Amino acid sequence: MIKSFRGQLASNTQDKIRLSTNDGLTGYKMLKLQCITDNPTAYDIEGIIQIFTVEQASVPSTIDFTNPTLIAAGYFTFGNQPYEVTNSISIFDTMKFNQDIFITYIDSGGNSRPMNYHIELEKVKLDLNEATVATLKDMRASE
Repeated sequence: MIKSFRGQLASNTQDKIRLSTNDGLTGYKMLKLQCITDNPTAYDIEGIIQIFTVEQASVPSTIDFTNPTLIAAGYFTFGNQPYEVTNSISIFDTMKFNQDIFITYIDSGGNSRPMNYHIELEKVKLDLNEATVATLKDMRASE
């Protein structure tokens, strides 16, 4: 089963996507991350969107693949001139998670325009061992 979420983030903000369940036996895997600015023809935008398994103390302005809580990252540019190419790069991990996730956005170009996002997650059934491992990873990462 595919579950999708969408929303809009102002620059330098974070959203929480509620996924946790009482028993932790429902897990998810990232399938898709797509973004588009609120008005792609009117502004030059350079945005970084990242999805983490734990809440971030501040919105990161760089991407660090050594961070074990990072499950998806995207770099998006939108130019307002016909000769400027719109670029979208999304990279995500195939790890399973069963807790809430947090999506961050920063307009690294300095225009502070909002960004719309759409993510798709694959819902997967976890056995007791997988659920325990996924939950413990999140608990350790948040310390």
